[in-house]
Amino acid sequence: MEKRYAAIVLSAGKGKRMNSEIAKQYLMLEGQPVLCYSLQVFQQSQRVEQIILVTGREDMEYCRKEIVERYGLTKVSRIVPGGKERYHSVFCGLMELAEAQNPPDYVMIHDGARPFVDLEMIERCAKAVEQDQACVVGMPVKDTIKIADEQQFAAETPKRNLVWQIQTPQVFSFSLIYQAYRELLEMERGGNSVSVTDDAMVVETVMKKRVRLVEGSYKNIKITTPEDLELARVLTE
Repeated sequence: MEKRYAAIVLSAGKGKRMNSEIAKQYLMLEGQPVLCYSLQVFQQSQRVEQIILVTGREDMEYCRKEIVERYGLTKVSRIVPGGKERYHSVFCGLMELAEAQNPPDYVMIHDGARPFVDLEMIERCAKAVEQDQACVVGMPVKDTIKIADEQQFAAETPKRNLVWQIQTPQVFSFSLIYQAYRELLEMERGGNSVSVTDDAMVVETVMKKRVRLVEGSYKNIKITTPEDLELARVLTE
């Protein structure tokens, strides 16, 4: 039986480093909002059946009219408000899927500020996740990396071929990632400090599960600063 996939696309960030009153994911890139690019790829994917778009409560109507309806994104089944931190927003999307009559087998979690995800990347993730239950896209770093100590001296130089820059989508068995996030939020409610920077870290920390690294693309940048937006304009030419 063919496995069922859903995508959660995160669009709730404010993007303070962009120095713009408009959130980075809604800035225009060659005639359409940054967010549209990744949504259109998931729309085109034969793997993905539905998309949950997680955004700020104040942006929900804009996303509905100016993005989902205007660009014919019929796979966006729900637009839901996000939470205080990224991991809260992810859990909002996961809960939406969990409450459905027939939750997906796998879920792809993607940052809406990464416009250059592509169909080939999605296929590589699908093959990896069906084998290993958890995978993330990324690329080996090009530069030498130094691990600093607390006095800002170089303490360690890891082998460059073992250091990866992690991207999204991050793809998991739905039951695995949903359980991991439920336990993470339970820890937070219990007063334990929570410090996670991506979904893979939640699975690694809470479930003690290894996560497969899958080749992404050096083009798969996250738009965070004005310089990133300029680079994105070059990459779309």
